[in-house]
Amino acid sequence: MFVKGIEIATNYTRPIRSILRNYGSNEVLPGCSTCIIINDQGWLLTCKHVTEGLIKPADVINNKYAQFKADFAGLPTMSANKKRKAIAMLEQKYGYSKSNPCTIQIKNSFDNVVDSFTSINVIECSYADLALVKFEGFNQLFCNSFPVFKDNSTDLKQGLSLCRLGFPYPEFTNFQYNSITDDIEWTTTGNPNSPLFPIDGIITRHVAENGQITGLELSTPGLKGQSGGPLFDKQGVICGLQSSTVSLPLGSDQVNREIMIDGKKKKVSNYPFLHLGRCVHVDVIKKFLDEQGIKYQRG
Repeated sequence: MFVKGIEIATNYTRPIRSILRNYGSNEVLPGCSTCIIINDQGWLLTCKHVTEGLIKPADVINNKYAQFKADFAGLPTMSANKKRKAIAMLEQKYGYSKSNPCTIQIKNSFDNVVDSFTSINVIECSYADLALVKFEGFNQLFCNSFPVFKDNSTDLKQGLSLCRLGFPYPEFTNFQYNSITDDIEWTTTGNPNSPLFPIDGIITRHVAENGQITGLELSTPGLKGQSGGPLFDKQGVICGLQSSTVSLPLGSDQVNREIMIDGKKKKVSNYPFLHLGRCVHVDVIKKFLDEQGIKYQRG
């Protein structure tokens, strides 16, 4: 049903790949989110929680840890006991704790978007989970087919089938922890890709705030990593943007129920939930883009 729509949406849908490291660990944690390229000026659209959690704080978090390392390296020679106390004071100063680790390094990669850039400008929406990202100083944009946003949304009714696209499974492995520099970094080895993953569903409910429709709820979950990905119809026309998933209890809990497993009676418990995807409504997206004077296509 959505073969054509997926082919169209693939042209402008891109991953935002992230690697993170927590204090007290050398393990590199991969993550992925999604964005769409709006126009030939280098504007991207994604979720505000993506820019708030990964893009905007990256420099602040990385610079803070760099200063911590500089202070650590500047500690004078002292006894082991005094050094432990000095390190503890340093950790307290920077809010680091091995028992309650926080993120100390974030690196983001915008793959297949532009050839290079000098800076990134982020504009976050004040009333919806939307954000714009603008690349400055690029020479080439790796996209020549841009999204069309649904002009007339009156047919976005309950029961209509729509599809989402994104990058929920971070299979990329082109990163490492560099023990010499005490840093996380991208590498030229390993798998640099993560597969696009579509998931369809029907509109179950409209989401409203203050009497105004602001979102669409889908009968299937939006998968973690699809945040910022497009919600589109069979023709690839954008109807919304994947934002979150709500989990509603089904009320059919099973507690200590005795069933047969491999020929043996066992007691099991199950507390089922219905997971429903929430998307920002296309009308809210168009309002935000219009407010910012961003060029885009309607259809």
